[in-house]
Amino acid sequence: MKVVFIGTGAIGLPMAKRIAGGGHAVIGVDPSPEARAKAKAAGIETVKSFADTAGADVVVVMVATPAQLATVVDTALAETGGRKWVAASPFASPATRATWIVMSTVGPASVQREGARLQEAGAVVIDAPVTGGTARAATGELKIFTAGKVAEIAAVRPVLDTMGEVRVVGDTLGQGQSVKVVNQHLCSVHLAAAGEALALADSLGLDKTAVLDLVKGGAGGSWMLSDRGPRMLLGTDAPVTSTISIFVKDSTLVADAAAACGAAVPLLDVAKSRFAAASAAGLAVRDDSRVIETYRKPTP
Repeated sequence: MKVVFIGTGAIGLPMAKRIAGGGHAVIGVDPSPEARAKAKAAGIETVKSFADTAGADVVVVMVATPAQLATVVDTALAETGGRKWVAASPFASPATRATWIVMSTVGPASVQREGARLQEAGAVVIDAPVTGGTARAATGELKIFTAGKVAEIAAVRPVLDTMGEVRVVGDTLGQGQSVKVVNQHLCSVHLAAAGEALALADSLGLDKTAVLDLVKGGAGGSWMLSDRGPRMLLGTDAPVTSTISIFVKDSTLVADAAAACGAAVPLLDVAKSRFAAASAAGLAVRDDSRVIETYRKPTP
């Protein structure tokens, strides 16, 4: 299939590589010169804007924020000149309409709003956020929370299956994002809790490395503790796999979704405040494990 992949960043690029490795023709889109250079070095031809692409069977979107998704859709709709995405459109192959797969974490409201705009233009839209991080993106082992019509999902399974395990969670746009909201609630709380626990160990005069090894496999362990804990021990310059700013964004999406349905999320509120504090402390583009730096060892 012809695939346009929008957002070839830290997690997007390995996803695009998995699609290409599955035998599909992939062209990337990213406004960042650095991201385009990395994609080119990885064998993925990448352009600056969606407007620079030609025909596609599938458009995969892996941008960071709802605002970025809206900008992508604005560009795409402007390029159609108001025409429908039908077989004669330059955005679809002769055999099919273009199918947009929104894999970004943007929240239910965003995917419903932008998805409706695309559908009005004649596109097929599938809501399919992912979890698993950069490591599982590289190995094609992401979990993909997929919502859309059964036949439409089936039509793009050759693309989705290259990236991970497709879990169909509903047939309505926003249901995939809603599951991802629950996932990010847990990720946010567990990440903040891991930082707090290791900071507590330090304040108790314990060796954080030894404590991490002792507790990560026990009843109090979590995937976040096992994955982020080692980087929490490395200091501010720890390798970046996901930034503090991403968790500022994601915890805000969770809070907004909870407010919209009247759900109480007091633990999320505490975690959210920690990511905000880390960002305010100049750590926004540092690894998300640096949330531990919002906990300071008390002065004797």
